[in-house]
Parts: sequence; C-alpha cells; structure tokens
Amino acid sequence: MSNKHNQQVNPPPPMEELSPKKTSPNIPSTKKSMASAFSLVEPMEFLYIRIVKGKDPCELENDTETYKTYVEVRIGNYRAITKTVEKTANPEWNQVFAFSKERIHTFFVEILMKKKDKEGEGVKGRLIFDVKEAPQRVPPDSPLAPQWFILEDLGGVCVKEELMVAVWMGTQADEAFTEAWNLNAAGVSYEDVVNTKAKVYMSPKLWYLRVNVIQAQNLEIANKNKKADVFVKAVFGDAMARTKFSTSKNVLNPLWNEDLMFVAAEPFEHLLVLTVVTKVENNEEGVGKCVIHLGKLERRLGSKPVDARWYSLDRPGENCKIQLRASLDGGYHVLDETARHSSDTRPTVRQLWKQEIGVLELGILNATGLPQMKMKSGQQGRTDAYCVAKYGQKWVRTRTIINSSSPQWNEQYTWLVYDPCTVITIGVFDNCQFQGLDNAKGSRDSRIGKIRIRLSTLEVDRIYTYSYPLLVLEPQGLKKMGELQLAIRFNCTSYINLLQGYAQPFLPKMHYTHPLSLYQQECLRHQATKLVSLRLGRSEPPLRKEIVEDMLDYDSRNWSQRKTAANCQRIKAALFSLGYVFEYVESVSSWKRPFLSVLVHLLLIFLVFYPQLIFPAICFNFGVIGMMKYQSRPRNPPHMDPQLSSVHRLSKEDLDEEFDGIPTTCKNNDSLKYRYNRLRIFAGQLQVLLGDIATQLERVLSLFSWRDPRATALFVGFCMISGIVLIFIPVRLLFILFIVYVLRPLKLRSKQPSVPVNFFRRLPAKADSLL
Repeated sequence: MSNKHNQQVNPPPPMEELSPKKTSPNIPSTKKSMASAFSLVEPMEFLYIRIVKGKDPCELENDTETYKTYVEVRIGNYRAITKTVEKTANPEWNQVFAFSKERIHTFFVEILMKKKDKEGEGVKGRLIFDVKEAPQRVPPDSPLAPQWFILEDLGGVCVKEELMVAVWMGTQADEAFTEAWNLNAAGVSYEDVVNTKAKVYMSPKLWYLRVNVIQAQNLEIANKNKKADVFVKAVFGDAMARTKFSTSKNVLNPLWNEDLMFVAAEPFEHLLVLTVVTKVENNEEGVGKCVIHLGKLERRLGSKPVDARWYSLDRPGENCKIQLRASLDGGYHVLDETARHSSDTRPTVRQLWKQEIGVLELGILNATGLPQMKMKSGQQGRTDAYCVAKYGQKWVRTRTIINSSSPQWNEQYTWLVYDPCTVITIGVFDNCQFQGLDNAKGSRDSRIGKIRIRLSTLEVDRIYTYSYPLLVLEPQGLKKMGELQLAIRFNCTSYINLLQGYAQPFLPKMHYTHPLSLYQQECLRHQATKLVSLRLGRSEPPLRKEIVEDMLDYDSRNWSQRKTAANCQRIKAALFSLGYVFEYVESVSSWKRPFLSVLVHLLLIFLVFYPQLIFPAICFNFGVIGMMKYQSRPRNPPHMDPQLSSVHRLSKEDLDEEFDGIPTTCKNNDSLKYRYNRLRIFAGQLQVLLGDIATQLERVLSLFSWRDPRATALFVGFCMISGIVLIFIPVRLLFILFIVYVLRPLKLRSKQPSVPVNFFRRLPAKADSLL
C-alpha cells in the first residue's frame, strides 16, 4: 500500500522550459508611441471578398422549377460557400470571406453562382479575378463599393445572371474582419461558423440584494398547543437563504432582525419570494408568503438604512404581515472572482467610481506547440484553439483557428484601468462546438492553459513581449501544453492618480463600514459566478459556463495538499528572507570582521548621544537598501511558477485527492484511509504549532497572573527595582551597556541560554490543563 501511495507521477519538464521567454515580434509600436488599435500585433494581410447579392432573371421564366441558390468562392484548394437562398430573382447573401495572403498560392480567385435542386448541383455562372489586381485598402479609408458583374458560363460566354461583389486586400484592422468568414474556418458548416468568430462580452451589472427581516405579526398557526419554531425562508432564483428561529417567545408575533444577502443582475429577471415557516417537531409548514419585485426596491449608495416597510402575506381574510428592509446595495463591489486575483474593485453604482488611471493594451499574437486535444475516428487529432481574456467587466474572445497547433491570432484589445493592483487573466481553450467531430458537438470546451499578469508588476509605458508557457496540472502530473505569445502595455494617463491609488482602500467604503463575513463573501461569489456564466451563455456565440467558471476560479477553495505545502513553503521563504537581518547582526556580534564590528559600535554609541537621529537613520537605511536592490529588480513579468506550486514533489495519491470532488467519488477504502491518516498527521502538526504559539502568549500573561507566585513575585520585584535604578542611571548609559552586552566578543559569551530566556521558558501555561 505504501508503494502505491508513494508512486511518483510523470516528471515535470525542465525548468528552462517553464519560464517566459523574451520575444521580438514584428509589431509597429514603440515604447513612446501612443495607443492605437493594432500597435501591439503583427500585421496580417487578407484577401477580402464580399458577396452582396445577385440577379437571376431565369427565376421569372421557370416558375415551376424549385431550387436554391448559393455562391462558392474558390482559391486554389480552398473553397468557401455562402448560405443557400430560396428561389428568387434577387437573392441576397451579404457575406464576407477573408483569405490569408500567406496561404494563397494561386494567381486567380473564382466565384461561382450555383443552384441546388433535387437532381443535384449546377453552375449558373462564374467570375474570375486576378489576385494581384485586387486594390489595397487601409483604414481609415472608406469601405470599397461593391460592383455588379455579368457572369460567364464555364465556356466563357456571358449569361443573364449578375453578381454584386467587392474584392480587396486589407489587414486585420479592416472593419470587415470581425464579420468575415475566415479561411481558417474552411470545413466548418454555416451553422457552426458563428462559434469561430471573435467577440467582446460585458459582464452584467451585479447588485447585492439585502433583505433585513425584522418581524411578523398576526400569524395563524394550526396547532397552537405545541411549541413551534418560526423562521423565514427567502428564495431568489436558484439561491435560497433562511433566518434563524425567532428570538421572541410570542409565536404569533415572531422577531428576527436578521440580514439575508443575495446577488442580483440587471435586468432583473427573478422575484424575491419570502415564506414564513413554522416548524413543529420535524414538520415544516408555510404560514404566509409575499413576493417582491426588485424594480420597486430602493437603491442604496451608502450605509444609511432604508425605511422599513410592512408587506402583506398571502393569507386571504387575515391581517398577516411581515416587516422588512429590502434594498439594492450599490456601494459594494460584487466579487465574482477571488480577491487575490481580482480584476476590478469598483462599486456597482457608477457615481462612486474613481477616475481611471490608464489604459491596458493586450496583443494576443500566437501560440506554438499546442497538443492535439480531440480525436476523430481513423484520423489524426486536431486542436481548434481560441483565447479568452478577462479584465474588469469586459471579456474578449479571439476567433477560433481551426485545426492548428500553431495558431496565429494577432488581435489587440484595450481596457480602462481604475486600480493598478489588479490582475488580467488570459486563457487558451479548445473549441468543441463543431459538427463532424466524435463527441464534440455540444461537449465542454477544454482548457489548454491560463496566464495571469498583475498590472502593478508592469512598468508604465513599456511594451512586454514574452512567450508564456501554458501549464496544466493533470491527474498524471504537470504538463506543458505549449506557449502563448503576448504583447502587453500599461499606459498611464494620470501618474498622480496612479500613485494616489496605493494609499486608498482596495475595496469600496461599504466593505469596511458594513463588512461581510468570509462565509457570506464566498457564498455570494458563487452566486455571482453562476449569474455571470448564465448571462454570458446567452450571447451569440455563447461564452460557455465551463469557460467562465475556469476564468473566475470557481472551485479555488477546494482542499489541496499541494497548495497547503506550497503555502507553508511561502511562509518559510518569507521568514528566511528576514533571517538575513539576524545573519548580519550575528556577523557583527561574532567579530568575524573586526572593522565592521568597531564601526557598528561607534555608530550605535553616536546614536545614543544623538537619539533624535535614530529614526532618520532607520529611514535612510531602508532607502539605501531599496536603491541598492534597484539594479537587481525583476525585469520579467511574473508567471506560473511550478516550483513555487510544489508540483515537483507530488505523488499519484496527491493528484487523485486534488482532482477528487466533494463529496468524494473515490471508492477505494485503502485510498480513503490513507488520505484520512495523512490529513490527521498534517492536522496534528498544525495543532502542535498552534499550541506552541498559544503557550508563548499565555506565558506572557502569566507574568501578571500569579499562577506561579514565585515567578510573578520575581517579575514584580525586578520591575520595581528596575524602576528605581532607572531613575538614577541615565538612559544613554543603559543603551551603551545594552549595545556592548549584545555585541560582546565570542570569548565573553556562553553557549547556554540567557537568564531572561530561562526565566520565560519556566513560566506556566494552560497547556497543563488540557486533557
């Protein structure tokens, strides 16, 4: 059993492959250039073909014949088709196709108008254009006007049909790029092509719904002879909350005065339903219900409570009512992501927003080395990758590059920045919403990797171009899923507001004047995540639920032995950094460098005679240390660190436990026993640590408690004698004696603990009273 649980997983890739790499993409922007729409991405040239509409006089001549009309565009081995239009004399398509210039290996483009009937397909006419003759269009030029062209048959003879077409060369900066059917979507049906396009999404406006349940009156209870517990159950959408049992002994007029919190999204779709419930033994019965429309509630900006109102309960012929304070609290920021990875801190109400401090520009260039994410029967696997970036309320989704392990996006997006200590999240996903793939249509999109960048770690107006490794922790261990190349720049519009932001609270004022408990925050965050995923899932194309939950770290608080070990290592590393101070003191007091020790002696004695310079000296010392470390400052943005995440010491059992759900799905009793025993060992170590801390604190208190009468008497006597002595001995002399004692040479030292340490360790604590 021990061998099984100590089994190691696949070894992680070499460390040099897990760090960001500096890149030099061919982007037009410079460090001092102003923000522009496509300054952080490489220009990509496309051949655009817009099929507007056609003329088909044959439709009027053949009234009895029924067929459908569509247009097919051919460039070499590539082809794209429009939607089919029912029989009409003036068919309209108004579709745009974009063909990447680097994939065009022919000189001509062929456009065919086709008909489709029961007997098959046929060509009604065609156009042929020379690719080299296509005009070049560069925004902000006006769009190229389409023209009518008379079609020819396959023999080159003009026919009656005509087609309105526009053909031009442009870049991804063209307005038609977002609506164009890209060449990379070749082989995707017309119904599925919408799932390949780039889109921008906005999170719904979220409010905290606060319901203060005060009291109820004139309740009717069926069995008044038995003792009943009364509480209020509130239902809002899929969320439910309930008060505690009434604190009043009068069952007919119960009292609660308790707050219930929910998350609501505009426009409000759900009703707030409150039910007064009586519980007699194990039987619960509703004795009244009221329904509240959120549109009628007062919107609160500050901490001033709204007026209480009486609401009638649905008991016909009876005067049952409930008193509530219901409001929409707009002074909070509704958390839909973890606080440590928050990308927005603004309150709900726009009037309370701070002024923006800058603009964040993100260029999503390309990815390399992506694995094959899904398989098709009898064929090679494929990856249909797209990126999602989230900052603030704005989500962006790049277009999907079909069947490519090295997709080229070159798309740029911008966000307004209101707080520098926020995080942007970029995820790479595999699109599984296409027909023709085994178990793909309608299945969950798979995550390829995710990157986070904290804005406060970026230098202002500097362009960061790096290739970030995409790392995913799987049940088999850490796996590198490729690399994502990004260009990012943080432009500051107000440096004063930027610096002022460091002195302001991280969250709005309401979070501190009327704070929510950690349990409330986590419950409300899950409600907010569900609402955001529900609303974004209604878009076209939808931003799917699994994508939203992954970007917002929906299950970030699940137990993980690995994360616990990583946090312990972080604490040790932080304390080890402080150890340099003690090492420096030790090197001075050990007289390993006599000149330094003498210098420190003289400096400290000088500060004793001029105490007004102590605090300035400390400030200057910290300032000098900071300036000395400037040359060795980190130049690269932070990234996912596998070593910090403790993935190098994982066993198979560790990963199985981390990926196990709640409640557990493990049916192996041996594994469950092992996890339980290991958790007990870890909890035992934590218990000892907490016990040691409690013991030290209790020893401090025992100095005054007389639990050990001799120890307290010695302490009191020492304090009284010290107070008398300090009256006659100058303070400067005491400091000099203290400095000389602490920094005395090694020959004058003892390896045994000092008298104060011995005295402190002998003090009693309450650990002796534990069973």
